[in-house]
Amino acid sequence: MKVAGREHEIKMLQNLLLEDHSEFAAVYGGRRIGKTYLIRQVFENQIVFDCSGLHELEMSQQLENFWMAFSERYPSKKVPLPQTWLQAFALLRKQIKSMTSKQKKVIFLDEIAWFETPKSGFLAALDNFWNQFCTKRDDIILVICGSAASWIIDKIINNRGGLHNRITTHIPLMPFTLGETKDFLSMQRIHLSLKDIATLYMCVGGVPFYLKDIKVGQSVPQILDELYFSPKALLKNEFGNLYASLFKNSDLHVAIVKALATKNKGLTRSELLEATKLSSGGGFSLLLQELVECGFVKTIYPINKAKEDILYRLVDEYSIFYFKFIENRKGKTNWAEINLDQKFKIWSGYAFENLCFNHVFQIKKALGIHGIVSNEYSWVQKGTATESGTQIDFIIDRSDNCISILELKFHDRIFEITAAYAQELREKVAIFKEKTKTKKNVFVILLTAYGAKRNEHFLNVITNDILVDMLFK
Repeated sequence: MKVAGREHEIKMLQNLLLEDHSEFAAVYGGRRIGKTYLIRQVFENQIVFDCSGLHELEMSQQLENFWMAFSERYPSKKVPLPQTWLQAFALLRKQIKSMTSKQKKVIFLDEIAWFETPKSGFLAALDNFWNQFCTKRDDIILVICGSAASWIIDKIINNRGGLHNRITTHIPLMPFTLGETKDFLSMQRIHLSLKDIATLYMCVGGVPFYLKDIKVGQSVPQILDELYFSPKALLKNEFGNLYASLFKNSDLHVAIVKALATKNKGLTRSELLEATKLSSGGGFSLLLQELVECGFVKTIYPINKAKEDILYRLVDEYSIFYFKFIENRKGKTNWAEINLDQKFKIWSGYAFENLCFNHVFQIKKALGIHGIVSNEYSWVQKGTATESGTQIDFIIDRSDNCISILELKFHDRIFEITAAYAQELREKVAIFKEKTKTKKNVFVILLTAYGAKRNEHFLNVITNDILVDMLFK
């Protein structure tokens, strides 16, 4: 089995083979995240039937596609083209009943949302197949998969009919972590420094498809030029396809994401409504929920804030980079030109902050606090005519009566704390304590790319320091 990372997900899928009853598993996640590849690798020797729905085709074509997949796997079976989904699933019943093997039999239905066309009866037939056939046996693993995560959650996982509570395992597949990205690149004989891998991740994220065609010996500027700026760049037109493949009425999701891209720290629900001019109500809540479930947006719960002050923050690396440098690039045609832009320096600080929000577990593990419940957020105190303001990019508010304030420095050299910066940190902590009224212990942590010089200022204000390298573990 040739799979980079995904250790937890692989174990979950392999455990299904050990159960003494049939299993119904749902695997969902964003476009090109590696769902199909993972399932086929893990169940390579157990799949007895697999078929993928066809995008925006009608019921008769979906049924023909299903029939063709069945005929190709079992060419000796001369079966008529089914006219209904009940007839289609009857083909599977008959075939499985004819099998004498006692080993687990995996039925894999990919892009399942596309099977369900208006008035097709697909979900009812799937319900019947699972409840009236699979559950009466102990050797079936029914795996459904799709990029339309919101459809799977709404129509299958939260189904109010016969499929209610029938999913026994659901696996939301997220982008690779930094460590998994390194492993994936290594499998392709791509060996970049950890700093370069982090830079690449900040620009494209951990989507396997975006990383699979990187060539041996390329530098990060060369890689990004090929991905974004060459005549046949893989990611030049990806944005429109990305959201359209996941959501119906995707223009509404894009409107929300575009608004969030203008505010690094995130927007509240009311601010989003104002920015997008969309109407409030359940429909808007569903849009936000779908973006969160698909990993594009993260909910942030700031300290001492009311429920309505919850922030929605865009955390999808590709979308952030697209809005910043691709949508309106104003004549810039290569990475070197962008790299010299002042806007890039501002972006890189935020992108590194964003990377940290997507690697909270690794940061907590590096600090030895991964077993402690915590809440992570940014914090801003606006200044006034009489009081200084301050901003803290990353806070880990812990349940053990401690708060870790992280200073994030993605510099190209060893970072040195000056007397002025040390004083700034002291003032930052003092303002935070005063304005939040916290009684917790407050520690200042430094997270850098190449470490920090341990001078007197470092020793006076820094409790602990960690390297980007530790986020790869």
